[in-house]
Amino acid sequence: DVAYLRSVLPSTTDDAFFDYLGTLDASEVTVTAIPEGSVVFPRVPFLQVKGPLLVVQLLETTLLCLVNYASLVATNAARFRLLAGPDMKLMEMGLRCAQGPDGALSASKYSYIGGFDCTSNILAGKLYGIPVRGTIAHSFVMSFRGLEEVQPRELPPRDGGDPVDLAGLAVSWLQRVCDLLQTPPGKANQGELAAFVSYAVTFPCDFQGLLDTYCVRRSGLPNFCAVALALHQLGYQAIGVRLDSGDLAQQSKEIREVFRACGAHFHVPWFGTIPIAVSNDISEQSLEEFRREGSEIDMIGIGTNLVTCPLQPSLGCVYKLVEVNGSPCLKLTEDEEKMTIPGMKAIYRLYDATGHPFMDLMALEEEPSPSAGQELGIRVLGQLGETTKVIPTTVEPLHRTYFRDGQVCEPLPSLPEVRTHAQVSLSLLSPAHRRLHEPQPYPVAVTERLHRLFLELRQGS
Repeated sequence: DVAYLRSVLPSTTDDAFFDYLGTLDASEVTVTAIPEGSVVFPRVPFLQVKGPLLVVQLLETTLLCLVNYASLVATNAARFRLLAGPDMKLMEMGLRCAQGPDGALSASKYSYIGGFDCTSNILAGKLYGIPVRGTIAHSFVMSFRGLEEVQPRELPPRDGGDPVDLAGLAVSWLQRVCDLLQTPPGKANQGELAAFVSYAVTFPCDFQGLLDTYCVRRSGLPNFCAVALALHQLGYQAIGVRLDSGDLAQQSKEIREVFRACGAHFHVPWFGTIPIAVSNDISEQSLEEFRREGSEIDMIGIGTNLVTCPLQPSLGCVYKLVEVNGSPCLKLTEDEEKMTIPGMKAIYRLYDATGHPFMDLMALEEEPSPSAGQELGIRVLGQLGETTKVIPTTVEPLHRTYFRDGQVCEPLPSLPEVRTHAQVSLSLLSPAHRRLHEPQPYPVAVTERLHRLFLELRQGS
C-alpha cells in the first residue's frame, strides 16, 4: 500500500511521511456506537471515533461507505415491513437489479435486518445464513412443448408402493378441474402442464407453480390444480403459487376462490390455504393498494424498489471533527442544519410512561447522566432559542464501546440478533412517529451545558 501511495503522490512528498504510514495501527483508536439495528434519528451521532487525527481521518471513507448504503436498505426494508404487517412473508429478490455484486450482497444482508424473511440470493444465504427461497421461472415453463418431453415421469407414492405415471394422472385430474371451473381443457397449455409435472416429479414435497406464463384462469391455474391434486393422490402437498403480472390483488382473490372450490369439491381441506406469492416491480404504493383493496396474498417478492432505494438513493451521513487535543471544535456555516455539534458526547434516549421513546438527548461526555423522574432543561434542535422542560420515565444510554486498544471489546451480535433488535426498536416507537405518511417529527435535543458550549464556540469564531 505504501509503495502504491509513493507512485501516485507528488514526487516531492517527504519520505518520512511514508515511513510514518508504515507504522500506523489501531491500538490507540476507540470506537463507541449505537448498537447495530437501532433506530437512529437525524443529527444524532451514532458512532464516535477517538484516536490520533491521521489514523481516525483515514477511517472516514471506509466507515461512511460501510454505513450509508446499508442503512438505506435496512430502512427501506423496514418501511416495507411496516406496510406489509407482521404476518406477511417478504422475500428480497433484487440481485439482478442491484448495483453490482457487492451492492447485491449488502442489499440481501441489510434487507434481512430491516425485516425481510428470506432472499433469492443464494450466495447471501451461504455467507450470512439468511433463509433462501425462490420459485420456478417463466423460461422453465416456456422450455416445454408437451408431456412427451417429461423424463422421468413416474413418481412413487409418499408412503411407498409402485411408481405412478404422474403425467397421466395429472391429465385425468385436469379434465375434472376444468369441469369444475367450467373452462375447456384444450385451452390449458400442454407445455406448461409438462413443466409443472416435470417440476413435481423432481420436487414432489416442494411443488409450486408460476401461473401467468400464458393465461392464469384458462391455463396456469387449472394446470397447477391438476398437478397438485395428482400429487395429493400420491400423498404429497403443494407449497404455493406465484403471480408476476396483472392485477395481483384481484387475481389473488380469484385464485383463492378456485383453491377453496377445489378443496371442497375434491375433499382436500388444505387446498384452500395454498400460499399465494406475488412479484412484479412491487413498491410501497403496491403494498398500500393490496391493503386497501383486500387480497389473499401470503408472500411478496420485492426487488428493484427495495435494493435501489428510489425514495432516497443516498444517505447524507457525515463524519465530522468535534474535538482536537481535548478542545471542542465547531464547523460554522450559514446553513444551521450543517453546523456541527461540538465536543465528545453521550447520547440518551428518553422514554415516556407508555414505554415509547419521545426524545433523544445529546450531552457532553463529562456531564452526569440524566435520571429517570428527574426534570431536565433541554434545547430542542431547530428551537434552540428556548428552554424546554421534560421528565423522562426511563433513560437509556445509547452509546456502547465496541473497540478499544486495538481490540473488539464487546461481543458483536449475530445477524438474527441484529434483525430482532431492529424489529424491537421499531416496535417501541409510538404510532405517531412510526407512521410513514406525515409522521410526527421526533425531537432531538441538547443539554443546556452543551448548548452553552455551542454558543461560546460560535461567538468566539
